[in-house]
Order: sequence, then C-alpha cells, then structure tokens
Amino acid sequence: MGLMYDAQIVNVVASAKLNKDINLVELDMGERTVEYRPEKFPGAVMKLKNPKASFLVFRNGEIVCTGLKSKKEIWAAVDRMAKIVLEYAEEPGGQG
Repeated sequence: MGLMYDAQIVNVVASAKLNKDINLVELDMGERTVEYRPEKFPGAVMKLKNPKASFLVFRNGEIVCTGLKSKKEIWAAVDRMAKIVLEYAEEPGGQG
C-alpha cells in the first residue's frame, strides 16, 4: 500500500553554543534586529532577513535558531548571527 500523505520540511529548529557569555543588554542596544526584555523572557530575540531566521540568544551563549528549511540555510544563518553576537561577548560572570 502506498503512502496516503505528502510531507515536507517547513521549519527546522537548531541549537548552538557559543563558547562565550553574551552581554544581552549591549546586544539589544547595539543591534536594531534584537529585542531583549528580561522582565518577560531571559533571552534576546534576534531576527535576520537574509536568510530569514529567528534566534533566541541567551546570556550563557546558548542559541536556538528557527525558521529555516535546510542544514545549508542553518549553517549560513548561524555563521552570520555568530559574527554579530560575538561582538558582545564577555568573560564568564559578567553582566546579569
């Protein structure tokens, strides 16, 4: 019996770990594509337009990426995001 459905990948979720703490306050102030509201959520939300992706960026360098459809897109987006976010890296134990 053949398959009775059609499936496609529409969203891949990926996680990454930057090996640095990130100053989310400075990231929010320095990048217009970032929103950080610690009273509502402990991570910053960062959006890229090309490739179109959303990231949750946490102080400890943990990253969650959504909105992409392939490994190739994920690697490109994470690389681009990391170049921006690592400008706000600091030694462990920095900002709150």
